[in-house]
Amino acid sequence: MKRLTIGALLVAGSVFPAAAQDKVTLQLKWVTQAQFAGYYVAKDKGYYKAEGLDVTIKPGGPDIAPEQVIAGGGADVIIDWMPAALAAREKGVALVNIAQPFRRSGMMLTCRKDAGVAAPTDFKDKTLGVWFFGNEYPFMAWMAKLGYKTDGSPGGVKVIKQGFNVDPLLQKQAACVSTMTYNEYWQVIDGGLKPEELAVFNYTDQGVSTMEDGLYVLESKLSDPAFVTRMAKFVRASMKGWDYARTSTDDAVKIVLDNDTSGAQKEPHQKRMMGEINKLTAGSNGQLDPADYERTVATLMGAGGEQPVITRKPEGAWTHAITDAALK
Repeated sequence: MKRLTIGALLVAGSVFPAAAQDKVTLQLKWVTQAQFAGYYVAKDKGYYKAEGLDVTIKPGGPDIAPEQVIAGGGADVIIDWMPAALAAREKGVALVNIAQPFRRSGMMLTCRKDAGVAAPTDFKDKTLGVWFFGNEYPFMAWMAKLGYKTDGSPGGVKVIKQGFNVDPLLQKQAACVSTMTYNEYWQVIDGGLKPEELAVFNYTDQGVSTMEDGLYVLESKLSDPAFVTRMAKFVRASMKGWDYARTSTDDAVKIVLDNDTSGAQKEPHQKRMMGEINKLTAGSNGQLDPADYERTVATLMGAGGEQPVITRKPEGAWTHAITDAALK
């Protein structure tokens, strides 16, 4: 494994030169919600402005792939899950992880016990709901580890492309569906199922967790000292936003709701989400743990099958240069 080093760009006295309102565009992985509270807080509280940044936050959605947005010049920095970022890198979109505010994975598979699922050995011949658009990679790695084919053949599992809801589980179209600790799991509960009626498999507990919600930029941009400086400022202000969200949850939720132009988000759900998100960011200073990176790569390379997620160990896929500068 080789990480990208940019030390030559961060010479003494040039890490944070004075600059007035440098523009930065951030592309979110999903719609406006507490999952991204740190960034909205940093903008609302003036943390970005204090660093001389004018930050535009672009919400995502089911038809928006952050990797494609940044490749097309529509963003300076994106929020992405590492599996999707590494897969994009292997395909030619050279993304680099510059910070990792989320220390833990929130991904789970939530199953109905009345569908006959109490343990992973019960997945055989069951229908499982899976998110795609890059979110399927950890699942496929897990199924490969368990020895299940995912083509619907006997003895394996049948995979259905799950929308970003839990309807297949509620309507008994699938024995299990993909959920996040901070969002869809609670949609299942709100849909009428009780915790004791569910079997929940956390990807971390299953040894196949991968890193989520990291900050990524194009590698080519990191040869520009001014861009490196801008990103260091951005990361420093963003981590202040996350710190505030953990200590002032109610206010952070209000800020998120104020930025939700769709009006779809509701306060009770966002407060619950904020509490769960804070568990995933707790203790993070923004710096990627190399061990987490290595585990993610090992999981993705162990996915097997005819189309493994990544076929070789990436080189230059992450750097500490930005967070090192931000933490000074």
